[in-house]
Amino acid sequence: MKLSATTDKNVIVRRLGLRDYPTVWREMQHFTDTRTPDTADEIWLLEHPPVFTLGLNGKQEHILDPGDIPVVKCDRGGQVTYHGPGQLVVYLLLDLRRRELGVKALVHKIEQAIIDLLQANDIHSQRRKGAPGIYVDDAKIAALGLRVRRGCCYHGLSLNVDMGLEPFSRINPCGFAGLKATQLRDVQADINIEHINDALLQQLERQFAGKEN
Repeated sequence: MKLSATTDKNVIVRRLGLRDYPTVWREMQHFTDTRTPDTADEIWLLEHPPVFTLGLNGKQEHILDPGDIPVVKCDRGGQVTYHGPGQLVVYLLLDLRRRELGVKALVHKIEQAIIDLLQANDIHSQRRKGAPGIYVDDAKIAALGLRVRRGCCYHGLSLNVDMGLEPFSRINPCGFAGLKATQLRDVQADINIEHINDALLQQLERQFAGKEN
């Protein structure tokens, strides 16, 4: 795996660049299946080439017109979403048992990290009951999808930064017909994805510094 990595006492951070979805998915599975109680947690920061991913509960009917964009059925939770260049993807490979962290608390911490990041950029955002992710007004700016296996999680979140949003119109995002997508570029003109990478990482590290059941 070609990457750059940094390490602190809690987590190894890997910056993978632009990587195809199926390869990274298999690497996440392998990492989770072969890790031991002493394996350090990792956070992977990357982007994907255009791809629609359909979660475990995903229904084919929510893929309206994929065109030439591939559809990958995967093992995360949730319905269908789109990944493409200009979208920040963060995969969290965490030992939840070691962190004494429940799934609901995990989701809350991820969402709060995104909310705090956006607030730091003067963007008001919110959760939506029954629809995990983060919204600006009525449009979705960040999606979540996780898998927990052997007490550890993988997959994670995607944040729309500066990307083409048209492919979202080819699906019912997260299973909701007519749900609009937005991105940081649309609500703040001066955006740099590398800066957002670092800022979101700081927010996530702040959220996971403590323990919560």
